[in-house]
Amino acid sequence: MKTIYKKLFILTLLLPFSILAQSTLGGTVLDKLSGQPIPGVNVNIEGNKSGVSTDFDGKYQLSNVKKGDKIVFSYIGYANVTAIFTDQKTLNVSLVEDANQLNEVVVQVGYGTVKKKDATGAVTVLSTKDFNKGANVTAENLLNGRVAGVTVNTSGAPGSGSQIRIRGGSSLFASNDPLIVIDGLPIENNSDKNFGSTSILASINPSTIESMTVLKDASATAIYGSRASNGVIIITTKKGGKTLAVDYNFQYGSGNLVKTIDVFDANSFKAIIAQRRPDDVPKLGNANTNWQKEIYRRTDYVDNNISLRGNLFNIIPSRITVGNTYQEGLRLTNVFNRNTVGLALNPSFLEDHLKIKLNANYSNENNRFADGVEGSALRFDPTQPVYKSGSIYGGFFEYYNQANGKLISQTPRNPVAQLLQTFDEGKNNRFFGNLELDYKFHFLPALRAVVNAGFDQADGERAKTASAFAASSGTNNDIPFGTNEFSRSVRKNKLLDAYLTYNTSFDKLVFDITAGYSYQKWDSFNFITGNTNDPNLPTGITGFPQKTIDFDRVNVGFFGRTNLNFNDKYLLTLSFRRDGSSRFDKDNRWANFPAAAFAWKIKDDLLPNSTAVSDLKIRLGYGITGQQEIGNNNDYLQQYNVGSGSSQYYFGTVALPIAVSARQSSNLKWEETTTYNAGIDFGLYDNRITGSVEVFYKDSKDLLADVATADGSNFSNRSWQNIGSFTTKGIEFSVSTDVIKTKDLNWNLNFNVTAFERKITELSSDFIRVGENLAGTGTQGQVHQVGYAPNSFLLYKQLYDTSGKPIENGYADLNNDNVINSSDKYIYKNPDPKATFGLASTLNYKNLDFSFNFRASVGNRVFNAVNASRAQYNLLTTGGTVGNIPTSVLETGFNTTSNVVLSDLFVENASFLRLDNITLGYTFPKWLEGKASLRLFAGVQNVFVISDYSGLDPEIANNGIDNTIYPRQRSILGGVNVKF
Repeated sequence: MKTIYKKLFILTLLLPFSILAQSTLGGTVLDKLSGQPIPGVNVNIEGNKSGVSTDFDGKYQLSNVKKGDKIVFSYIGYANVTAIFTDQKTLNVSLVEDANQLNEVVVQVGYGTVKKKDATGAVTVLSTKDFNKGANVTAENLLNGRVAGVTVNTSGAPGSGSQIRIRGGSSLFASNDPLIVIDGLPIENNSDKNFGSTSILASINPSTIESMTVLKDASATAIYGSRASNGVIIITTKKGGKTLAVDYNFQYGSGNLVKTIDVFDANSFKAIIAQRRPDDVPKLGNANTNWQKEIYRRTDYVDNNISLRGNLFNIIPSRITVGNTYQEGLRLTNVFNRNTVGLALNPSFLEDHLKIKLNANYSNENNRFADGVEGSALRFDPTQPVYKSGSIYGGFFEYYNQANGKLISQTPRNPVAQLLQTFDEGKNNRFFGNLELDYKFHFLPALRAVVNAGFDQADGERAKTASAFAASSGTNNDIPFGTNEFSRSVRKNKLLDAYLTYNTSFDKLVFDITAGYSYQKWDSFNFITGNTNDPNLPTGITGFPQKTIDFDRVNVGFFGRTNLNFNDKYLLTLSFRRDGSSRFDKDNRWANFPAAAFAWKIKDDLLPNSTAVSDLKIRLGYGITGQQEIGNNNDYLQQYNVGSGSSQYYFGTVALPIAVSARQSSNLKWEETTTYNAGIDFGLYDNRITGSVEVFYKDSKDLLADVATADGSNFSNRSWQNIGSFTTKGIEFSVSTDVIKTKDLNWNLNFNVTAFERKITELSSDFIRVGENLAGTGTQGQVHQVGYAPNSFLLYKQLYDTSGKPIENGYADLNNDNVINSSDKYIYKNPDPKATFGLASTLNYKNLDFSFNFRASVGNRVFNAVNASRAQYNLLTTGGTVGNIPTSVLETGFNTTSNVVLSDLFVENASFLRLDNITLGYTFPKWLEGKASLRLFAGVQNVFVISDYSGLDPEIANNGIDNTIYPRQRSILGGVNVKF
């Protein structure tokens, strides 16, 4: 017993010394070339599974280090560094890029990942260092202009959604939006103001995004099946880390109006009224008002976000991000305010056999919407003031009868009053996230089981009110009674994916197999009330509340994929998905979506001794994808619509709804797109220059369209039908190069160009008119017709006199029947660009960084509906008063609208070169005595646009029709990034 006590006593004495023998090592890991800190570097003791990673400032702290231990520093794209611990307290390391390791970059694909060097499809990945700088309020603006084949067209409204197109889209009438997947959760990229939100993607804080992967061809997208015809964008958010780090970002911007449409100023307007409408001179005022500038303002933009990363309870790598974005729109009352909270947990258990990923995001979006008043601002008399003393309409100048206070019909409303007297507010609370369990079987480590459960719910409200003093809230130009409208919407999205992945190798063959099941369900309802202040409502009936419950939509999919790699040279990918959708009847519900891709790394076979060519790979791909976006109604069912508050039958004061048969779309089936893709990936001079060339061909068949039906054949004059097909063919080229790469100076350029052509090959009718009703003519100026591009312009051919001036209502008699009518219209141009370009430059000199982003579009056409519908002298008189018109009337001399609005004269070449952003920054890497780094930056957003287009902006999202848009502001930006 005494011996035991002695041993315990000696052990107690030696214990402190054994503890002291295990030291803590700290230091910083830098990029040897740029001298910048590298976050996320793995720091491990050789032979020990545990380790740490560097924080955002490249710092680390490693515990339990013993003298003689080998410390290994590793990071993707860099050569490993091994150092021996000799009881030093600090060990700083510089890593050097490894060109061979750069090819090991892992990219996200459907239900898995693949090494970039082994990718067989058309895939582009952007990480945080590649994202666009500047005021990127919504996620899609991070990649605008950076990916060949992808265009992002964003409105000038704050936080507004964007029109995203990958290779031009694949449909005529169904959705052309790509599928967006956030951390494995597919979401829908649609919204409206009644939902209280500007867009679905407005709910995401861009600062939480780690990477965005764009899948462009069917061999990459087909595993998503029924929703992948328009490409896929995979968004991966930032994960937790093992080392405590704090990152704070602040950005401020001040924006201004860049350009207005040229209309007559007060003096010129008086002169032209005196010349052409002398009887109307007494109607003029004495003011000098620029109504376009009156409806706009200088704006403020503030973005704050802070993230905390660390190891919760020493076992759960965690990250929490809190952000606020406040952006004012150019329109006087337009405001976007978003608050976000994001949580990421990614622990590992059972010796890394079980990996868990939890992502939870909450956003609170508050908007004050501002409806378009540009039309009124263009028309309003510049000699009248904004405010008028004694006006019964809130002190604003309005055209009304002084005797009875009634508004004068057919006169424009004061656009400033419309904005200031209308309170159109929206709120949206959204929660979305997912929980993924990834288990590697102990008895068979090559086999993994993955279960991913996702949830997305958004609750939105919109309330629109206007006082009784607001002229814009009147009905039939009568004495106003005010406006009070309310709507509420709830949308839910639930997901369950489960799949198995088996990865193994035999000699020179490496392969993996994935097979699984996917279930996704959407449900929603909308509640809308009418004008509760309307005195014309029946007694006891207020608001006519209407509640719409959409059909639950369900997608079920079975999918599989195999990747084969032989001798690290020959690559084959095969995938298959079978999808079922509740939007189709039982006979057409299911569809199959196969895909195959082959790649051959030919460098060693063709150019084994080349020092110039460091990488060369050819790719071939084929696949079929589907389309089913036809709204939330299951039109194949016989349904009945219940009458709204304005279509009910009354027994005394009791209102009974009327049930009316709804339209029915029978025998409707999937729209399918077959895609062929061929590409070459190359690397030159030890991958100093890298790039790719792609050619593609898409054939969309059984196009879904909501089109007219024969009288008496349905309960409506329209229904969804499969109507035809069209093709898209194109070519893409992208290249990235380090122009200069030295110890202190690094200059990288990234350039891409895309050209494509779309053509309709089959329709159920000769042609289908589409587009907007131009200037109240009752005629659409665009058409879908076999042999031409979608949305081609259908117009009259303008004739000109000997001096080159257009002849009013002078059009070519193309069918030679001596009568000018609709039969003489012809197809003239289309909105598609012949080519789009993107150029991004990033220059780093020591601690100084400078970047800019150019975009260009060549050959796109825009129909200038502003001039077509407003630039005529007869519009100087309107509703018993006078109204302004564009000064372009001086060039044409047109007097009446008539058929003028349908002239090809107004189709303009809208090619443009735009400098999106320019940013200059400086980093203090050892701020606060080395405890933090500080980066200060300044820049300009929407720097300039060069274009011959005469309108406000050549970049038009509405299929090439410019009928006034929300202008894009130019912003001066400044900010700070602090990392602890």
